[in-house]
Amino acid sequence: MITVEEFKSKAEIQWCPGCPNHAILQALKMALVELGKAPHEICLVSGIGQAAKLPHYLKCNFFNGLHGRAVSAALGIHVANPELTTIVTTGDGDCYGEGGNHFIHALRRNPDITVIVHNNEYYALTLGQASPTTMPGEKRSLQPKGVEIAPLNMPAIAIAHNCTFVARGFAGDLDHLKSLLVEAIKHTGLSYVDVIQPCITWGIHPMRWYKERVYQLDEEYDPTDRDAALEKTEERTERMPIGVLYRSSPLSLYASRFRKTVTRRPLAELRPLDREKMAGFLSRFRSG
Repeated sequence: MITVEEFKSKAEIQWCPGCPNHAILQALKMALVELGKAPHEICLVSGIGQAAKLPHYLKCNFFNGLHGRAVSAALGIHVANPELTTIVTTGDGDCYGEGGNHFIHALRRNPDITVIVHNNEYYALTLGQASPTTMPGEKRSLQPKGVEIAPLNMPAIAIAHNCTFVARGFAGDLDHLKSLLVEAIKHTGLSYVDVIQPCITWGIHPMRWYKERVYQLDEEYDPTDRDAALEKTEERTERMPIGVLYRSSPLSLYASRFRKTVTRRPLAELRPLDREKMAGFLSRFRSG
């Protein structure tokens, strides 16, 4: 039986004490345990930022790459080894700013990966500059007169591009977030969870401000209603719905389509692996 302790990393956590990122990490561990996933069955992928540190704190396979490139790296991992449960953990700046183009085209391709976005509305790692989701009027270091442009609504973009699972979670509701992550990881196709993650250092609102405004979607809400889902994505200030915003029928997966165009099998499927041949191949890349 898989336990949370099996995912415990030896790395020292660098997040601020009390940061909601701790709750997202715990929710993900709990979700993986509920799903019965062992550490070797998981591959976490991240770019740069506070959210990108999460793979260091969870014992499993992981790839920590360049700023904004987490989704594209995850796409390659998914194609190379579809048996892995591939999960992207990223921030609003990393995914919606530097990585926005990669994410939009991943929506079109529909790889079987889960994308978890820690959305705190700032570039927290670099001292709180405005990100693509910072609200208008907020004064930041590079916007001394206040942000003048509207924030990006990526959940709406995802729904418009027929992402088959779009959800919003809240780091202040651990059990609900865990349940959302379980659903997202189980979903076949690209599943996307935007997590409201208030920044306790650079944010202008305390956690209680969000708790007063967040509400769970009830059983009467129909996540297959695209128009209703798009309306819910606009509720981001006085009312903030959390839950599965949109779910649609499964689409063909990117890895399955890609495999039809290549003739050689990926390395992960060459079992048993010939270690002598592999050592010989790798020796060509050694220097000196």
